[in-house]
Amino acid sequence: MLASDRIVRLNTVLARTGLSRSTIYRKIAEGTFPPQIKISVNGAGWKESDINRWVANPVAWRPGSGRDLDGV
Repeated sequence: MLASDRIVRLNTVLARTGLSRSTIYRKIAEGTFPPQIKISVNGAGWKESDINRWVANPVAWRPGSGRDLDGV
């Protein structure tokens, strides 16, 4: 497991990406942003590694790829 595979919550994602809450959820629906994972009955978050990959290259991010197009 990677050191960056901790679960981050919405406020952290907002700060890291600079996107608004509504933009994040729209992009999830479009398939252009990492989806949330359920962590409890009423809680969800994102894998930090997924957010880091998206921030590094938003255009190349693909769901479930585990890699960007540049092979990192």
